[in-house]
Amino acid sequence: MAATFRRRLQRGAASTAVAALVLAALTASQAPGATGSAVAKRRPAPPPADVPIDGGSAYYTDLPPLKSPVPPHGSPHTGKDPATGRGPAEAGLPATVLAAYKKAATTIDGSDPGCRLPWQLLAGIGKVESGQARGGAVDAEGTTLRPILGPQLNGHGFARITDTDAGRFDGDLTHDRAVGPMQFIPSTWSNGGPDGTGWGADGNGDGKKDPHNVFDAALAAGRYLCAGDRDLTAQDDLDRAILGYNHSDEYLRTVLSWYAFYRNGTHEVPDGKGVLPVHRDAGRSGDDSGGPSEGKRHHGRGPGAEPGKSPRPGGSDKPGKPGKPSKPGKGQQHDPGTPGRPDDTRPTPGGTQPPSQKPTPSPEPAHPTALVRVGDKDLTATAGSEFATPLQVRAQDDRGKAVAGVPVRFTLPPTTDARFPGDATTVTVTTDKDGLATAPTLRAGDRTGDFRIRVGTVRQTAPAVEVGATVKAKPAPKADKLARTSDKELTATAGKAFAEDAVEIKATYQGELAAGVAVTATMVTNDPQRPVENDKGPYFKDPEATGRDGDKPVRTLTGLTTDANGLLKLPKIYTDAHSGTFLLRLTTADGAVLTVKLKVAAAAGS
Repeated sequence: MAATFRRRLQRGAASTAVAALVLAALTASQAPGATGSAVAKRRPAPPPADVPIDGGSAYYTDLPPLKSPVPPHGSPHTGKDPATGRGPAEAGLPATVLAAYKKAATTIDGSDPGCRLPWQLLAGIGKVESGQARGGAVDAEGTTLRPILGPQLNGHGFARITDTDAGRFDGDLTHDRAVGPMQFIPSTWSNGGPDGTGWGADGNGDGKKDPHNVFDAALAAGRYLCAGDRDLTAQDDLDRAILGYNHSDEYLRTVLSWYAFYRNGTHEVPDGKGVLPVHRDAGRSGDDSGGPSEGKRHHGRGPGAEPGKSPRPGGSDKPGKPGKPSKPGKGQQHDPGTPGRPDDTRPTPGGTQPPSQKPTPSPEPAHPTALVRVGDKDLTATAGSEFATPLQVRAQDDRGKAVAGVPVRFTLPPTTDARFPGDATTVTVTTDKDGLATAPTLRAGDRTGDFRIRVGTVRQTAPAVEVGATVKAKPAPKADKLARTSDKELTATAGKAFAEDAVEIKATYQGELAAGVAVTATMVTNDPQRPVENDKGPYFKDPEATGRDGDKPVRTLTGLTTDANGLLKLPKIYTDAHSGTFLLRLTTADGAVLTVKLKVAAAAGS
């Protein structure tokens, strides 16, 4: 298997120049403004070859070990560590990073099955570009703990790209830098796509496109690799896709090496425990401010290496014999595409153990197979109040045992205005020692009705569950008593109006001020047994009527509401030509009643 693989790479190296010319021709024909068959492609074409995805930035040149994760055909050698029963440490992929690659491949397979994107190709590129996000140094959402930044793209050994994102992604206000675990340049992420919107993607469903998030970056990389109607099971399409990411023969061979290695088998390791590569692309050192600073090395006599010395783990250089390549150590191999080049010297996993010792295996992270709702009732709250029952689920394995340390995401649908603290619609909580994930307090908005809350594991190892919730309308404010705030007699002359805001009332319920109480005001006849609306005497004007209708008498007003202090000032009261004592009756839905006397004196000379 290994020998066959090396021969394949040598044949690929011989045809790389042709592939590069084909790629340049294809991408030039698909540039903006192209017509004909290029427009008819079902997937957009990538940018021109002279602007690769990563801007031609430096990359890790470490190669896979000679040991395969699974034995070659017909060989009794397993290539596995007898202490752990697993393949070599380099075959271990950080859990969240691995989940991101698989999720991206599954998503693209659903939308573009003709591409046949293998997740191992994303893993190969992720290894070369960022060392699998620095060995899986990401949070529960998949965002890198520290920004991974490539060198400044100032034209010195790399593409020249002046700042396009105002430092939003890379913090550089003069030039762009490749960013994130898949090393996208900001101009390509934001606006380098064929439709002008960029290749950025939302791979974790949080509503954001963040190149520093491995789920987003992996999906964007996958879509780019599939661009131009590619079928990645065809070698030519595969080579063109990789060369479009970084237009370098060495880059192509390195990615293909890791791709084949990962296809032979991988295993999962905890986040932050992945093997860190150390060798960078010679001649493209850059500053790689986001990479592992202790791991920057170069092949042979690259920048910083003294003649006659080769870099060694731990930073100590031991003199060697000039012109004589060292023998490969255990777990190393020659670069098949560069015959005669000195072998890479790699540190043991973690960079601290001598080669004779086996690394201490990291415990496999437990994965839940189910999320179980705690409590059998849907959540209920009134509008504007907090849900009293906590939103809680339990993560458990296939034996029903609780699983701790699992990131669980709670997501609210767009149909509700309920919110978590900070006006958040999505929150992530890690399960405790009992496997419980409890969402922060949820507050209902003003929108009433039913909705469903989706709860799932960030790494999607267990089926998501939904929890029902209902927001009910606030009960109408109550008032059991209405009273005037003044005992001053209310008088006016026929044909004139009462004083502005002459009638002010106060509503209370069980002795407390009652805010928001609806009050109806009606001018009624003086009939103690059955008062009805009066058709003469004092009246209101319709505040919404205009023209002649604006002067039309209105003797019943609805929709009046007490303020926060339980007070209500009635609109201005007018009178017609009738004089005498009239009654204004104020009522609430709860039966509170107040009758106010309005005295109207006859006009002079009537």
